[in-house]
Amino acid sequence: MLDESLLDAPEALARADRRGLLRGAAEAGARVRTAARHAAEAGIGKLNPEGRPRAVLVAGSGTAATGVADLVGALAGAAAPVTPLRPTGVAPAPGALRWALPGWAGNLDLLLVVSTDGTEPGLSLLAEQAYRHGCTVVAVAPPRSPLAEAVDGTHGLIVPMATSPYEVYEETAAASPGSLWALLTPLLALLDRVGLIDAPPETVALVADRLDRTAERCGPAIATYSNPAKTLAAELADSLPLIWTEGSGAAPAGRRFAAVLAELAGRPAIAAQLPEALPAHGVLLAGSFAAGADPDDFFRDRVDEPQTMRARVVLLRDRPTGGLTAAPAARELALGHDTPISELEPEDGTELESIAELLAVTDFAAVYLALATPTTPS
Repeated sequence: MLDESLLDAPEALARADRRGLLRGAAEAGARVRTAARHAAEAGIGKLNPEGRPRAVLVAGSGTAATGVADLVGALAGAAAPVTPLRPTGVAPAPGALRWALPGWAGNLDLLLVVSTDGTEPGLSLLAEQAYRHGCTVVAVAPPRSPLAEAVDGTHGLIVPMATSPYEVYEETAAASPGSLWALLTPLLALLDRVGLIDAPPETVALVADRLDRTAERCGPAIATYSNPAKTLAAELADSLPLIWTEGSGAAPAGRRFAAVLAELAGRPAIAAQLPEALPAHGVLLAGSFAAGADPDDFFRDRVDEPQTMRARVVLLRDRPTGGLTAAPAARELALGHDTPISELEPEDGTELESIAELLAVTDFAAVYLALATPTTPS
């Protein structure tokens, strides 16, 4: 059960936030600026590429790394195929995973390796394998980590990950919403340099500014009634979020929202893109998760029974292609099944700014759900 009174008690939220999640969400804009500076110091702005890579491969473990791969694919579009590399199994070392390059990977391809701690031995081995295949290798990882040492120099280019001065534990860095931007920002600079996406320094600066403004709107001192993240967290109490997205930028934001709800708040959620979401989730809205579903006697005593989880649609919208939208059909389907709907749509701006705003609001919402739910480790 969500303790809604905690949402409007900033001091209590701070005491509950033992992992520094609110601070991690609030400092996302600062992470972007620091990461952009690290990318410049690493020499990305001085690269003279001979052309676009044939394909971009992205490898990393954890929610932040998965989100980076998803966002890179959405931003690159048809400019070059982006292939996320998933672990192929476990390695001999305790807790280690194994990665492998596709057989076709070669000197025309670019491998991006991202890690919030840089200790996964499988990623170091992957970088060495890519070097032997002739791939260009760029990694973002903490300085002096095993991955940084494996890539630095002859094997590729390493960009130090922008860390927070407040982070003490490795698990805090991995769970912090700011970690996504610490890993993604140097790759934006790199992919802009090779001509795959449009992310010049001035656009990256606008992204940092948008993250700052969103953090001001969603901060713990802002009351729930005027705070979009707290409002969304309260609306998602005791519900099964069906996250429907519209627009190329909203799709990875929705999938990340589902991932951070699970990782930070311990809440299940399902993400799908419109219009495919309508037939895919239609049975959920008509079945036992529907708001009006209750096949038993309405008048029986439910005092000692657990709260039943009901579906709630969360609609994340970017600017749809050609101005055509499936949002009216989505609202009609949800409301036709007595299912409540929450909507988020960013302010005008570049594609990256829109994505940043959606990510920031949903990251804050996941954090508030985590902190205000007593059973969630905070």
